[in-house]
Amino acid sequence: MSARLSEYDYVLPRELIALRPLERREDSRMMVLHRAEPKIEHRQFRELKTFLQRGDLLVLNDTRVLAARRFSDDGTVEFLFLERIDRGRWKCMVNPGRKMRVGATTKIDNVCSRVEKITADGERIVTFDKDVDVYAGGSMPLPPYINRPSDESDVVRYQTVFAHVAGAVAAPTAGLHFTPEILSGLPHTFVTLHVGPGTFLPVRSENVTAHRMHAERFSISSETANNINSARRIIAVGTTTLRALESARQTDGKILAQESTTDLFVYPPFTFQVVDVLLTNFHLPRSTLLMLVSAFAGREFILRAYEEAVRKHYRFYSYGDCMLIL
Repeated sequence: MSARLSEYDYVLPRELIALRPLERREDSRMMVLHRAEPKIEHRQFRELKTFLQRGDLLVLNDTRVLAARRFSDDGTVEFLFLERIDRGRWKCMVNPGRKMRVGATTKIDNVCSRVEKITADGERIVTFDKDVDVYAGGSMPLPPYINRPSDESDVVRYQTVFAHVAGAVAAPTAGLHFTPEILSGLPHTFVTLHVGPGTFLPVRSENVTAHRMHAERFSISSETANNINSARRIIAVGTTTLRALESARQTDGKILAQESTTDLFVYPPFTFQVVDVLLTNFHLPRSTLLMLVSAFAGREFILRAYEEAVRKHYRFYSYGDCMLIL
């Protein structure tokens, strides 16, 4: 077991962080990891179908990213709206936090807001004088490492082509490579997990077992559950899909239709009961997502693959290339 945070680190040149998507979604490179050998191949995402077998089923996350980033009318406070609690009350993240202590006020759309409470996680409960459609003037909440304002192209490209159920503040990025044409030629079904801000939060403890994940809402329909339970192999498209599926597994090994939440933290060692193959992007050093893929493929194999990805100039993170772990 590798429980030290420092064991999930690697060096990434900043120029390999993809700040913009490729012109075409399907042009991403795809590193293929064969766990049994182990062996690494370098392919293109459009070749995904050649790795599928009879009875395989792709499971994708159809959450839709909300335009959840707003600024105060004077431009001095940035809000990331996470959840509507009730009329005129929201849970949000703010920057800079020092300007928004309990009792602090500001305006959005000329409506006064006040910090009612600061949660243990540093989030703010904000109340408005009247109900405000915070998404109407919002922008796409790009990850912090994409250090530029979002623009009109991000409205389309920081969203999967199959996004359907609104509720996320981050995209399920493994799905960004799919086009309608590619998806239509593959056996697939959908779950919904609304990606929360926890996907960006750093692990602060050197002992990773002390880290706690934020709970995220997910749902699995009866049709999806039936499709999964009758498939031969399950290919999870993205870590969010994997976490939803492994959280939904019942004691008999079946997936049950449900609406629930998960705070599942996957790190080595972890016994995967549902997912057989994982399609995922390249993740940040020292992150919970890197720990998840390390649990799936082995930490040493993953770190060797990441070193090779750096040498071969793969594009990293949300708008970057992908990895298929067989």
